[in-house]
Amino acid sequence: MAERGLAALPLPQLRAQLREARYANALLRTEVEMFEKWYCKMEPSGPLLQLLTEAPDAPPELTQTRGRYKSKLHGATDYFVGLTAEQKCELAERELAEMKDEIQRLKDDSEQTLQDLEAVIEEADVWWADVKKAISDFEKDIISTISSKKGSIIASEKLLRYMEEKNRQRDLLREKLCLKNYLLKGYKKKLQQQLRQGLQKEQMGETLCEVRLQQLQVRNAQYQEKIDEKNQELLQLKLTSGKTVQVLNFYKRKLQDAMEMSTSLMKDISQRKELLGKIEREAALVEEQRAEAESVNWQLRKQLSDYSVPSVLSYVQKKVAVTDLKNSLKAWERKAAVAEMTLQSYCRAWNQVKMSGNQQ
Repeated sequence: MAERGLAALPLPQLRAQLREARYANALLRTEVEMFEKWYCKMEPSGPLLQLLTEAPDAPPELTQTRGRYKSKLHGATDYFVGLTAEQKCELAERELAEMKDEIQRLKDDSEQTLQDLEAVIEEADVWWADVKKAISDFEKDIISTISSKKGSIIASEKLLRYMEEKNRQRDLLREKLCLKNYLLKGYKKKLQQQLRQGLQKEQMGETLCEVRLQQLQVRNAQYQEKIDEKNQELLQLKLTSGKTVQVLNFYKRKLQDAMEMSTSLMKDISQRKELLGKIEREAALVEEQRAEAESVNWQLRKQLSDYSVPSVLSYVQKKVAVTDLKNSLKAWERKAAVAEMTLQSYCRAWNQVKMSGNQQ
């Protein structure tokens, strides 16, 4: 009947129903692939699950899980159980979260690759700058000397020294890179070993993830409560630390003011010390001058104590003698002037006589 109904429909309606059927089949195929992938992830392996459930210290959750899987396997032969809308929505949300994680991982990998490329570019820039510097040094030290007409021996010696220095630097760089390569190889082996251990733990953890999920959720709730408590304590500590920072800043400013005042006081003390030294030197000089003045004063006082005034008669006699000496001095000065004039007249007369005798 359905085939007859479809055959009775016109061609455009058949094409429209075909497109709708293809679209629905594509959605169902995508949904089935997603469910199969999650079923493969959630389904534990048989031997490992059996080993875990048969262990003496196996948790009751594994035993219940095994019984649940056995009951499902036995019940699947009787009737088919489909997924509810909530389960489908949960699976779709998980698939979306996994896709977001994959996109974030690819983004992180691309950022890491970009950082690696930027580091390689920076290393190339540094290497090119070193090459340019080496070329400029070689042209400045060697080419300029070789191009000149003089100093060919000096140029060859410079070239040899330059090559020896470059070879020495290259050998040191090679040894350094070999040592670094050896260390990196050891680190690589260690990382590979840790990666292998991590993969083994991850493979074991995938089988136990469903079993430990509830325990982890309980622990997560407990840890969340502890985290909330610690956050409250951290908030209180931040508030107290803010007050402590304010007090510390106040004391820092106070210490800075005290340091500035101490610096100014030290400068004032040094200036006063210099002034005190100058005053002490001046006081010593004044003390020396005072001692000299006292010695002079003592001598003058001694002379004053030994001074005796002569009598009036002797003083009058001395004055008379001085007057007589002055009068006799004036008389002798007049006599000397007369004698000098007489001598000059005799000299003139003698000169005239000599001149007349020479003329004759």
